[in-house]
Amino acid sequence: MGVPAFFRWLSRKYPSIIVHCVEEKGKECNGVRIPVDTTRPNPNEVEFDNLYLDMNGIIHPCTHPEDKPAPKNEDEMMVAIFEYIDRLFNIVRPRRVLYMAIDGVAPRAKMNQQRSRRFRASKEGAELVEDKKRIREEVIQRGGYLPPEEIKERFDSNCITPGTEFMDNLAKCLRYYIADRLNNNPGWRNVTVFLSDASVPGEGEHKIMDFIRRQRAQPNHDPNTHHCLCGADADLIMLGLATHEPNFTIIREEFKPNKPRPCALCGQLGHEIKDCQGTAREKQGEHDEFADSMPVSEQEFIFIRLCVLREYLARELTMASLPFPFDFERSVDDWVFMCFFVGNDFLPHLPSLEIREGAIDRLVGIYKDVVHKTGGYLTENGYVKLERVELIMQAVGVAEDNIFKKRKEDDEGFKRRMREKKKRMKMEQRGPAYLTTGQFTPHALGGRNQPEAVQNARHQAYEMRKQSMERNNKSSACPDNSTESRGAKRKAEDSDSEPEPEDNVRLWEEGWKQRYYKNKFDVDVMDEDFRKKVVQSYVEGLCWVLRYYYQGCASWKWYFPFHYAPFASDFKDIKGMFTDFEKDTKPFQPLEQLMSVFPAASGNFLPETWRNLMSSPGECGDSSIIDFYPDDFAIDLNGKKYAWQGVALLPFVDERRLRAALADVYPDLTPEEVKRNSLGSDFIFLGKAHPLYDFIQELYRTEATEGTEIPADLCHGIQGTLNLDDDPILPDKAVMSPIPTLRDITQNNSVGVKFLDPQYPDGFVFKATLLPRAKIPTNVLKPEDFERGGHRGSWRPQLGFNPNRQQAHLDQSSFRALGHNLNTGQRGRGHFSSAPPPSSYHQGNYRPPHGGRHQSFQHSRPNSLLGAPPSFHQQPQFSRQQQYGGGGGGHGWDRAVQSQQSAYQQNVSRGGGGGGGSGGYQQRYDHHRDEWHDRRDDVRDDGRDGRGPPHQVEIN
Repeated sequence: MGVPAFFRWLSRKYPSIIVHCVEEKGKECNGVRIPVDTTRPNPNEVEFDNLYLDMNGIIHPCTHPEDKPAPKNEDEMMVAIFEYIDRLFNIVRPRRVLYMAIDGVAPRAKMNQQRSRRFRASKEGAELVEDKKRIREEVIQRGGYLPPEEIKERFDSNCITPGTEFMDNLAKCLRYYIADRLNNNPGWRNVTVFLSDASVPGEGEHKIMDFIRRQRAQPNHDPNTHHCLCGADADLIMLGLATHEPNFTIIREEFKPNKPRPCALCGQLGHEIKDCQGTAREKQGEHDEFADSMPVSEQEFIFIRLCVLREYLARELTMASLPFPFDFERSVDDWVFMCFFVGNDFLPHLPSLEIREGAIDRLVGIYKDVVHKTGGYLTENGYVKLERVELIMQAVGVAEDNIFKKRKEDDEGFKRRMREKKKRMKMEQRGPAYLTTGQFTPHALGGRNQPEAVQNARHQAYEMRKQSMERNNKSSACPDNSTESRGAKRKAEDSDSEPEPEDNVRLWEEGWKQRYYKNKFDVDVMDEDFRKKVVQSYVEGLCWVLRYYYQGCASWKWYFPFHYAPFASDFKDIKGMFTDFEKDTKPFQPLEQLMSVFPAASGNFLPETWRNLMSSPGECGDSSIIDFYPDDFAIDLNGKKYAWQGVALLPFVDERRLRAALADVYPDLTPEEVKRNSLGSDFIFLGKAHPLYDFIQELYRTEATEGTEIPADLCHGIQGTLNLDDDPILPDKAVMSPIPTLRDITQNNSVGVKFLDPQYPDGFVFKATLLPRAKIPTNVLKPEDFERGGHRGSWRPQLGFNPNRQQAHLDQSSFRALGHNLNTGQRGRGHFSSAPPPSSYHQGNYRPPHGGRHQSFQHSRPNSLLGAPPSFHQQPQFSRQQQYGGGGGGHGWDRAVQSQQSAYQQNVSRGGGGGGGSGGYQQRYDHHRDEWHDRRDDVRDDGRDGRGPPHQVEIN
């Protein structure tokens, strides 16, 4: 969801929700790569049942990455997507379900945001090409050097939209990938794989939520299923809370700010294209071995534990002396609803509510003050109580004037601090006042980084004085270019202040509401009917969004028809503004959505006659909808600083006009385009070891023509309807590879079939509550975790789900070894350092092992204590007791495994799978259980809980 800085705010306010993933890496032996055995217990010491992949969050970084070279062609993109999924599967290791969901045709309310993004991307791409051309000419005229311009076709990310050939090919490749893993990866043996490709309408994350909602309403659903959802969108956090599942975790990439990006013109790091000077590239490495390489660091992952977030919210939302019974689940729903006011993909945020200004905290405070007057909660099962919401909005409206003034004061204070910072930096660059200037300024002889030997000091000093005199003479001859010339005005680029965009609304001054409506809507503030119309549309939007999150899409055609939101103080008498949405609406067809969201520059993804409607006159005159596709458009910064934060002022697409224009070109579609333009269905894939495998084989053998219900006992309680596929993946039928570099599957033992979620009658309401047999996870927060700012000095990110893990560390000898082998820039250090070894290995943080048995191995985050145990004698197979060692030794590895076994055994005992018997695990767990608890209590009593400096997570 489009909530800028939401995750950054959430992770700072509730830091304990973050857990860093422990990833076990594959090994290489004699040039042969040994993959990770995913049948073994999860190294994060938790066992997940279901893994859901919001595929668009995987497709985009794999097709046009920002921190590494882009794939050369479409085949490489597909392989990168396969590897990304493999990596996630290795980390999470689901035991029941893997669900892949690609964005299909979106609701009309979402298309406005998709349209804005794609038009912006096209405009920014065209501007970048022009800037590169212009700056290249300027640099070359100044005598600078630039590498020859590469003739490379730019990848248009707009093709990642339903209905394009790229998405159709991706679906075929994923079918092949699933069949390959079901045949060759033991970790996939008992997993049920679902694929919902771009032909199935709905956003990826909402298709996943719909699957969870419909399975929860079935009598055979396991209420203690542990879900893990992969995606980077902030709305996944709200969606996870909306399920009311007690075990819900989100996995996402860890965002690392300020990553260096190469200049788009010269390819060098350290500057942007606008600052490129065309200077010669500096030598990189002793033999320039890193000349053409971009610094690449593998992206790491984090878990977001929603069960811990529920603990925080339980503390924050609990209210005493209520006139009605307190229900924590209902208060969580109200918290999710209030988050919509600070922004989402379907509605603009209210002008007075900015998340960076603590808007959510303000809303929660008002909510707790006003709830005694409301007589109940704001929402129920995804339906809004508008008369109660009005009280919240009026309380925000009273404070709006002060909010705007405070925002202006904070902004001015920030600008003042930045000006002072720039002055300090200039003074530091200028040096102390006692240093001489002009031709007597001291200069370092030789190069900047590595001083060169001076052959003739007198001659070099003469050359330096000569150059300084020439610069002074040039400055005297051109007084306009000198900042020290008498009467010369300082240039804008040398000024301490940057040019600010003009703000005609001035919300901090009297009359702000009148100016806002006049500038944004071009109406007078006294036009009550228009203001009421805007408020009514916004109220409808709030009801639509909440229904979308809790019950599914209420209307495929509703959308908010304005670019700006009303003020909170305008929410008056809203109770009767909304009744219900239009029934039985249908989604757009894929090619119709492309016509609704694509700019004319991306028309090459459309059939030719359809493309002509965007950019060129038709046979009988101009296109009737050409006004939907402007070549240029304005971006209103709306009080923001950067263009990406502004509002793209694009015309809204009229559905009736669009369909009328397309009716004339529909007959021109080829059979292949007709197929791409049709809506599809979900698929389910199984391996030979799955209990449902023989059942599906029998359906194909008997050629069943009607839908068949899944027996709940054959698929972990999952229910739905199966229909035969027209082009199925069948056992003993070869699966052809769509990628030339990958081999065909000649001996196939997997099967695929169409799948339909359980259907419910019209008017059915999915209950937003905990299920009766659900078990709440054990609380993990301590009293000090709730203190504001209590983590600043002692908090350290947690690895895995075991808070009592012994942290890896380096002792003095390890640091000395690093100093011997790394060039730290200190004289006398390096490979041949003569520094003696430490006198005692019992100094510093080093602690000898308890049992006298110690194996030295490398600890790191990607391959840390929770990875595979070090083994110096590789053998094909071990019994489980041999793998984890028996008796003796108090290693951190042993303690990690004991907690790991507990989570794994709990999953096995309730049918979670994982293969193999559990005797070895249970025997070892019982043997060490008392010892493990004693150690944990000792650690707590000693006051050492393994916490360190805070980890900051930044999301823009």
